[in-house]
Amino acid sequence: MSTIAIDVKTHYLAAQSDPDKGQYVFAYTITITNQGEQSVQLLNRAWRITDADHKITRVAGDGVVGEQPHIAPGESFSYTSGTVLATPIGTMEGHYGMVNADGSKFEAKIPSFRLAVPNILH
Repeated sequence: MSTIAIDVKTHYLAAQSDPDKGQYVFAYTITITNQGEQSVQLLNRAWRITDADHKITRVAGDGVVGEQPHIAPGESFSYTSGTVLATPIGTMEGHYGMVNADGSKFEAKIPSFRLAVPNILH
């Protein structure tokens, strides 16, 4: 069985944002760690991005940041990407489509995480 750990860190990019135009830019760095016994490959991703107005955007595609990385047992792969929200707070969640070295496919769930302008929540 494959065990994948996913760690997310988010950052608000004030210099790229324009709140007056409803553009809040966030970067997120994700570290995917293979805690299983087989090598795995990330094939695709699917995201559900929700802003504070409950507007949902779905994004899906092959790989992440142009790569379909192979991750050996005990190894990690990190990447940074970003999204733009129309509100200063939102959430993202989704899954990665993965395949084990033996050819069996599975989904690694990406738990919901918050995107928020610093100090917006007290």
